[in-house]
Amino acid sequence: MTKHPPSRSPLLAFASPDVGGVVQGAGALFWLPQAALVAIAVQGLASGQGFAAVIWPAVAILLLGLTRAACEAWGARRTFIRARAQLTALRAQTSAALAGGSPLDRSRSHSGLAASVLAEQAEALVPYLVRYQPARWRATVVPIFILCTVAAFSWVAALVLLVAAPLIPIFMAIVGWRARAASEAQMVELGGMNAFLLDRLRGLATLRSLGAVELTARRLDDAAQSLRSRTMAVLRIAFLSSAVLELFSALGVAMVAAYVGFHLLGSLGFGTWGRTLSLGEGLFVLLLAPAFFEPLRELSMVWHDRAAGEAALEALDRLQRNDLPLPGANAVLTSAPANAHSGAPAVTVHNLHFSWPGERQEVFDGYELRIAPAEHVALTGPSGSGKTALLSLIAGLVPATRGEICIGGVSLAGRTVAALRQRMGWMGQAPHVFAGSVEANVALGRPDAGTRGVADAMRFASLETVAQAHPATSLGEGGQGLSGGEAVRLALARIAIQPHADLLLVDEPTAHLDTETAERVIDALLTLARGKTLIVATHDPALAARMDRTVNLGSPEAMEEAA
Repeated sequence: MTKHPPSRSPLLAFASPDVGGVVQGAGALFWLPQAALVAIAVQGLASGQGFAAVIWPAVAILLLGLTRAACEAWGARRTFIRARAQLTALRAQTSAALAGGSPLDRSRSHSGLAASVLAEQAEALVPYLVRYQPARWRATVVPIFILCTVAAFSWVAALVLLVAAPLIPIFMAIVGWRARAASEAQMVELGGMNAFLLDRLRGLATLRSLGAVELTARRLDDAAQSLRSRTMAVLRIAFLSSAVLELFSALGVAMVAAYVGFHLLGSLGFGTWGRTLSLGEGLFVLLLAPAFFEPLRELSMVWHDRAAGEAALEALDRLQRNDLPLPGANAVLTSAPANAHSGAPAVTVHNLHFSWPGERQEVFDGYELRIAPAEHVALTGPSGSGKTALLSLIAGLVPATRGEICIGGVSLAGRTVAALRQRMGWMGQAPHVFAGSVEANVALGRPDAGTRGVADAMRFASLETVAQAHPATSLGEGGQGLSGGEAVRLALARIAIQPHADLLLVDEPTAHLDTETAERVIDALLTLARGKTLIVATHDPALAARMDRTVNLGSPEAMEEAA
């Protein structure tokens, strides 16, 4: 069976800073000449040069400040635009991966969880890319420049900064591991609550009829309280990381200030490469000491953005993993010519092997089946014998572990499945009805299904007499407004609107229907299948008796027997 490629961390795609982040980091370096100009002005005032010593440094500081602000503004805008583009691309990639998974994949994420990850949790990537990534780059580069500049004046001051700096990322990393785990737990709780809420909203009518609305509300309240607790845990860890940084940065600055002060007083004469610092040089070192910790302080402020962003990336990565990929999900779908097929296709299954992911027992082990063109075949057998699985394999909804399926002499493969599906009509065991008009539910977005075609298909399915099945009538999600029999007839109309479909795959069309409705559905189905190949999975002996042949999947001794 085709598996998804080995998982790789999605963080690799976001590891390198963009031009905007580099420009923002370069803007932070403008503080070095600004601090030097401040020190020169103070030194000039101290030496008695008067107000004239301040004018030109003030002008230069203003120009450098404007340049720095422009760099940071342009870099922030560029980084934000890139972040939104990356998020859009990642959402599209994840949506394509979800669409590329088989609808029969038992490990598929619940729709509520997937919607929560794509719509809500994915937004955590924007602060991660806009704030954390540039802050991390500045924290890597800017302190090195400042440390080298300080070391040129005093190796003791540089040594103090060098000792204090590693303690910050070490303790922040320890805190960060816990923050990431807390963020992941919070997102799992949020996704689970959204999935629970969506599921209960879909079944609200059933809950009301069973009197379980109050119980559901209490469960939702419990989930909300659990989410609140996990959110507060994330916030507590975020504040803790800030406290760790402030403690060590305050100690580092205080030690540098104490050394410079005692050195200027003459109490400490070492650590300046054999000379004495002037007032301006001492002030320059003092001004650079807080700037040395400033990028790390910014990193601490956005540390929770990192935890939330990485948790969101991992959640998106999990959505992209398909244990049961849909064959031909990325194949190009082209319109088949009207005369592309000379007649109903034969279906041949040779040496078929298939098992569901995570299960050792094979549903099919070297299975063989041959269906002649325009033959009507009923697949029978007990539940779990593989009737739905075989129909799904023929329809290309699940990939076979091994073996070959040929339809009309064409092997079902990734490059051919998209074209072969165009000649198939599928009617599932529980036809899904989307929220929208009846006409839209019948046409299902087919470009060649006009209003007249929809009307003819509904007339064939005997829906024209159903008041709530008028083409313009709106239906609720899941078929609210239609009975079970009317939903089955709607599924028949979907097949009837495909005149080019000459291979009909139908799964339990009469299940849960009364005898009269089942008979009408059988008559309509057989009328629709004239001159076409029909394969029906059923437990209904009345339907099986009207087929040309019955294949009993539950009989190992006689896999094919005449009806």
